[in-house]
Amino acid sequence: MIDPDQLDFDKSGGLIPVVVQDAATLQVLTLAYMNRAALDETLASGEATFFSRSRGGRWRKGETSGDRLRVVSITPDCDADALVLKVRPVGNACHLNRVSCFGDEDAPGLGRLARLEATIAARAAADPADSWTARLLAEGPKRAAQKVGEEGVETALAGAAGPDSELASEAADLVYHLLVLLRARHMVFQDVLDVLAQRAEAARPNPGQAGT
Repeated sequence: MIDPDQLDFDKSGGLIPVVVQDAATLQVLTLAYMNRAALDETLASGEATFFSRSRGGRWRKGETSGDRLRVVSITPDCDADALVLKVRPVGNACHLNRVSCFGDEDAPGLGRLARLEATIAARAAADPADSWTARLLAEGPKRAAQKVGEEGVETALAGAAGPDSELASEAADLVYHLLVLLRARHMVFQDVLDVLAQRAEAARPNPGQAGT
């Protein structure tokens, strides 16, 4: 994942700043610090462990609150003196019982899609009599696909002749049902993003072919 020997702990007196980010939504959750011992423990345990400047020592997130940060990846910056820690949070990252230490907003921007996807996954276990999402999933991919088709037509009609508010509303319905269909097929939205990334890579000009 990362080689601690490649990092510059000396630049900031033995500590490295760590930006903690939700691996699914990419929301910034908190800013913390690690010394070499905290990083070694994080690598060994798979859970975020920091050096608390206020406590003057080791601090593993969640040991008292139960709100843990399970590590997905650790990436150094170009100077090897700061880290981005992508995590799967269990509970809240902030001690004020908020998702993020940086305000009350939850999963802004495109992170909202990941949050919706997580909600759909959670609703899969609900009673179909009480949850439209659970009912769609229980009826299988064909029913979810039918809804995607219906919402796609309604979105197209709104785009052709409806007001902006109607188009936004119909597009939201389409995205929701598309995520349900992916879930019904045991897929995730990242599978779609991977295809887009592959297409972008394929469309990138080859420097060796310039001028041909």
